[in-house]
Amino acid sequence: MTQVVGSLKTRLAIWLLVMVSGLGALLLMEAYGASQRAAERAFDSQLAAAALTVADAIQWEGRDPVVSIPLAALQILATAHQERVFYTVLDHDGRRISDNLDIVIPEADQAAAADAPIWRDTTQAGTRWRLHGREYDSAGWDIQDPVQIWVGHTTEGRRVLTHELFERAILRFVAMVLLAALLMLLAMRVALTPMRQLRHRLRQRQADDMRPLDMQVPEELREMVEALDTLFSRQRKSRDNLLRFTADASHQLKTPLAGLQSTSELALQSHAPDVWYQALVDVHEGAQRTSRLAGQLLSLARLRHMEEAEESQPLDLGALLRDSVLEWAQRDMAAQHDLGLAELPSEPMVVQGQAWALRELLGNLIDNALRYTPPGSEITLGLYANDDGLVLYIDDNGPGVDAEVRHRLRQPFERGGRQDTHGSGLGLAIVDNIAQRHAATLEIKERLPQGLRIEVHFQPSVQPLEELA
Repeated sequence: MTQVVGSLKTRLAIWLLVMVSGLGALLLMEAYGASQRAAERAFDSQLAAAALTVADAIQWEGRDPVVSIPLAALQILATAHQERVFYTVLDHDGRRISDNLDIVIPEADQAAAADAPIWRDTTQAGTRWRLHGREYDSAGWDIQDPVQIWVGHTTEGRRVLTHELFERAILRFVAMVLLAALLMLLAMRVALTPMRQLRHRLRQRQADDMRPLDMQVPEELREMVEALDTLFSRQRKSRDNLLRFTADASHQLKTPLAGLQSTSELALQSHAPDVWYQALVDVHEGAQRTSRLAGQLLSLARLRHMEEAEESQPLDLGALLRDSVLEWAQRDMAAQHDLGLAELPSEPMVVQGQAWALRELLGNLIDNALRYTPPGSEITLGLYANDDGLVLYIDDNGPGVDAEVRHRLRQPFERGGRQDTHGSGLGLAIVDNIAQRHAATLEIKERLPQGLRIEVHFQPSVQPLEELA
């Protein structure tokens, strides 16, 4: 029974969602980093501009610098959070000339700023600050001593700008995701169109339509279509075999039934007791043949429709063979034949299978040999092991079968060109079906100097033999 475990479209969507989510997380992390770097560059540039503005505001009175900074310069970095620029001007000895920045500049930072402009992050009274320091020499100031200018502001504006830039990136990302999802759904619908066409084509077919599928499919569906065509071919072959078997079975049953009808009609037209008695004998024999034929037909039908998963068990093939030969040796039809059993191996010959089916196989082998050999023939059954497994055989010294006919003996209603027997031609067909169900092979060989040899090659069981009841 088919169990639905979700749709292919859902699985594809989930996998794409997982991949997009993972990629989206990486992109969002990168977007946040890019937003943060953009905010840092923007505010650092403004700090550098503020330092130049402070430098331009320095005046000299003799050798002493005087700082006169306009209010606009102090508010050059003012934002929605009123982040004013705070500054400190230091002379060449590190003394403060002018400032409104209440942060002590370490001597190490002063020494570093003397060589090149530097940037520092610090915390003052629980507030994070960004500082920029650089030294200006006497160029443009005649021969005056160099001074250091330090400017700074809190990082709140940077954080706010980072979030604003990141929010814009998120909006763009969401818009792209929605567009990608729409395109993905459209692409999935287009990609799954061949499957819908295949489903529609199969639903439109009649139950008896076994023709190959004639349609164009992508490479991914090629193997599926080929598998369906192979299945249709097997079904068509099975149907043809069934129809042929039904026709042959009807013909085989029609002949004895017609004989019974004609015999009974002749008996009814006569008033002689001897005629009636002979008619009863003929009817009895015809009924027996018809009953046997019907039983074989039912056995063959059962084998052809037997479930593959039918329970099997380890069986001693030697014991089954011994019991079958003893049973058939006591029947009337074996009285005129020399039915015997070759010496069997001392150890159990174990195979995996169904007991009733193997008994059916042995019975048909013996019955077939008894019916197609003349009275007085020797019929011998045996069993041995070789490198490939177990071999069950039956030998007779009858007339044998021509080589050109021998390969057809597995087919139903094939009598090997013989019409002088009461056989139905189903025995070896049943044997072949049972052998195939047990992963065994049937071989029909010539026996020298005269007769026929039939072998069934079994694979040995890998399971231990249980105690047989």
